[in-house]
Amino acid sequence: MQRTAGKELALAPLQDWGEESEDGAVYSVSLRRQRSQRLSPGEGPRDSQSPSPHADAFLHYRTSKVRVLRAAHLERLVGELVSGDREQDPSFVPAFLATHRAFVPTARVLGLLLPPPPPPLPPWVEIKKAEGQDQSFNKNLRAVVSVLGSWLRDHPQDFWDPPAHSDLGSVRTFLSWAAPLGTEALEAEKLQGNFLEEAQQGQEEEEQPQARAGPPASAQTRSPDSQEGCLEEEEGLVREGPDLLDFSVDEVAQQLTLMDAELFSRVRSCECLGSVWSQRDRPGAAGTAPTVRATVTQFNTVTGCVLGSVLGEPGLAAPQRAQRLEKWIRIAQRCRELRNFSSLRAILSALQSNPIYRLKSSWGAVSREPLSTFRKLSQIFSDENNHLSSREILSQEEATEGPQEEDTPPGNLPSKLPPGPVPYLGTFLTDLVMLDTALPDMLEGDLINFEKRRKEWEILARIQQLQRRCRGYCLSPRPPILAALRAQRQLSEEQSYRISRVIEPPAPSCPSSPRVRRRISLTKRLSAKLSRERGSSPSGSPGDPSSPTSSLSPGSPPSSPRTRDPPPGSPPASPGPQGHSTKLTSQDKAPSVVQRALQKHNVAQPWARDYQLFQVLPGDREFLIPDNANVFYAMSPAAPGDFMLRRKGEARHTTSVSLT
Repeated sequence: MQRTAGKELALAPLQDWGEESEDGAVYSVSLRRQRSQRLSPGEGPRDSQSPSPHADAFLHYRTSKVRVLRAAHLERLVGELVSGDREQDPSFVPAFLATHRAFVPTARVLGLLLPPPPPPLPPWVEIKKAEGQDQSFNKNLRAVVSVLGSWLRDHPQDFWDPPAHSDLGSVRTFLSWAAPLGTEALEAEKLQGNFLEEAQQGQEEEEQPQARAGPPASAQTRSPDSQEGCLEEEEGLVREGPDLLDFSVDEVAQQLTLMDAELFSRVRSCECLGSVWSQRDRPGAAGTAPTVRATVTQFNTVTGCVLGSVLGEPGLAAPQRAQRLEKWIRIAQRCRELRNFSSLRAILSALQSNPIYRLKSSWGAVSREPLSTFRKLSQIFSDENNHLSSREILSQEEATEGPQEEDTPPGNLPSKLPPGPVPYLGTFLTDLVMLDTALPDMLEGDLINFEKRRKEWEILARIQQLQRRCRGYCLSPRPPILAALRAQRQLSEEQSYRISRVIEPPAPSCPSSPRVRRRISLTKRLSAKLSRERGSSPSGSPGDPSSPTSSLSPGSPPSSPRTRDPPPGSPPASPGPQGHSTKLTSQDKAPSVVQRALQKHNVAQPWARDYQLFQVLPGDREFLIPDNANVFYAMSPAAPGDFMLRRKGEARHTTSVSLT
């Protein structure tokens, strides 16, 4: 039977075949199917201009075997850098260089990678330079030089080891005899000069007197419990110089985008790895991941500016405060147009935070158009399906092409892509931490799980691609706006809520107003409340803020999920729930969360072993968090985020503590 001409089989071009094990290595094997350029019978090269009518009657395919290293000992991995087939496995070298610090230090890799120098020739032997001398250059030596070139270019900070920078010195020594005139040697010399210059600048900064500069703005924040702090909260915040909102929407959004793009472009990919970022809260890890911490600080600074400008003057009337809300919404919209998702997320987080979101009179004075814009922007960062909406929008922005030029042929890629987008880095950090937690570092036989590193590299490669796109912004710094941003008073969570209560005291019949639970920083926060009434009904009452049936009043802020819980720190007017706030990190297990929640309510800590932590799921269901589980990752992201603490063995109606 003859197959129709030009019709191909519906087979996948790459099919998994299995695994192959060798000494100290495991390979994933797949079969690659490629169409061959085989001529039909009776057709020769001379009659190619008059093809046979049966030339395309049959399609011929060639199947090749593809091996990809899945796991191996360290020596085998380093050897694969030199002897590996880059055509079959092009991602191995960049994946290894980007992730190696998660399982081996740089000095150890260099010790296995760099060969010893050749013995010196006797002085009586004449060295003759011939045209064919380059052909005798060792092939493996060429591969080592190539790997070092990629390493120096893509990950220069791996060689930062002050004051001697011994790793970089080893590389320079090798290149001095292996490729003395190559670009790799010049790159190493340049990097050495950059390191020395950075060290000199740091020393000069340390020697300069710090008394003139004064403490930073964050250090000038007085304690909310002090008398001066309370007076500032009640009488308003006194600032000198122009306010940030005195500038136009475009100017503020452009400066935020400029700062975010610069900070994101400086992020080192190795600092985003889950094994590195997850250690940030441990003792002695204050200097871990400085470039990532800089983006977190900027994110929190923007959020603090929104809180400070909206809550900064308690004496403002509701229409005046609504004007400030509207301007921040317009700034957020302009950040969206500039494809700056980092400041967009920061502004929305502040507007959706408890101290601002509970201001029903101010939100009631906001115009309809800004309110509609706020709702649409809030949908971008919906928590549903692991933030699927924001992920899809970011992917669409990455695929956006620049305008086609007149002389550009149809179908060709444009010569210039639009700048950005600047992503919200927290999404990538969460993915990498979860990936590090889910997959083991080592496999059976003490083999390094390099398949895990490949998955990490897929995320890091996307970050690096976005970093290259962010360098396309053409924005100039405006010192007055940057000064106003730095001068903005940063309010703590407790201060923000106290000022919010001064602006709009809670109604006597309701201890507090509805709220939206949102993260203001790149960490998760839980608010705990203790019920002092034993045997209360699980369904609550309409007047109970924690009741699932409570609803928003007509003057409440725009609709958003999870608006039924009271803000933290709200003292009840009558016996009932009392709010507290506690911070949840990626290192917290269930017992520590239970212990801190009980400590907030002055409950004896030895009782912590008598309680269990439950997450409330839709449909009046509950999920028990195991005692040895990491609450940060065990909790369901699709659920509203309500938690319950219950004594072991008690019925559901005897709930005593709930976490939100």
